[in-house]
Amino acid sequence: MGIFSINKKKYATLKIEKKKVEKKEEPKKVEPNITGSGLWVKCPGCNEIIYKKDIKKNEMRCPNCDNYFKMSGKQRIELLIDKDTFEEFDVDLSTRDPLKFPDYAEKIENAKIKTKLKEGVISGIGKMFGMEVSIAAMDFSFLGGSMGTVVGEKITRAIERGVERKIPVIVVATSGGARMHEGILSLMQMAKTSAALDRLREKGIPFISIPVDPTTGGVTASFAMLGDVIISEPKALIGFAGPRVIEQTIKQKLPEGFQLSEFVQECGMVDIIAKREDLKKTVHRVLDNLFGL
Repeated sequence: MGIFSINKKKYATLKIEKKKVEKKEEPKKVEPNITGSGLWVKCPGCNEIIYKKDIKKNEMRCPNCDNYFKMSGKQRIELLIDKDTFEEFDVDLSTRDPLKFPDYAEKIENAKIKTKLKEGVISGIGKMFGMEVSIAAMDFSFLGGSMGTVVGEKITRAIERGVERKIPVIVVATSGGARMHEGILSLMQMAKTSAALDRLREKGIPFISIPVDPTTGGVTASFAMLGDVIISEPKALIGFAGPRVIEQTIKQKLPEGFQLSEFVQECGMVDIIAKREDLKKTVHRVLDNLFGL
């Protein structure tokens, strides 16, 4: 008989003491309504009452503390593309209700009225300091920037135009993730956009991804993190699941600044953090210096 007992268990049971995470009711961050009625808005950064027109003139930044407000897809195009050079494509693509999801059709119509868009992304071709690029800019105000079939199709077509014309592709991502109202059809857009980027990469054409606040879920798990160069803005939330969901799952407190762009950059998932006013110059410099375009 050896040194091991024949009655010894073939597995070990470990006692893990779970640390209780104190549930503190954190005040929910309320995004100021810049597009709504009224002339003034309270800045969440400095708590000052700011004239809305001053924020819009300042590239959606607080003129007092430089706090960033969310930009629409149209504003992103205006920020990055030379004036009067943008040509929009796929304007008439509009979402249907393939699964007859309860209240989905009504939500789509309300989003169209609110944003004056047919879907949550604007795409087309324009020039950046004279350089022709294919660009798509998501709009968080349209159902939280969720990626349904039309959003995925428009981004895929923007990538394919880059392949056809041999021009760089730029996608500004801001999203809560895949649009669950469309089920598996929404999740398929993750594979479709990624496959299109693979074809772009085979041709040696650069893809610049710009995930801004917030970029989460299936968008982060697909094209948003597949850029040859990934550029973001300061303090942008970038991740898959949200911080609160992660804390509740692992029963631990997350590090300070977890999932903000600065933290994500330290982890090697973001290459450059550029201030909003420098974003266009930064993207152009990357395309010029790294890719010789």
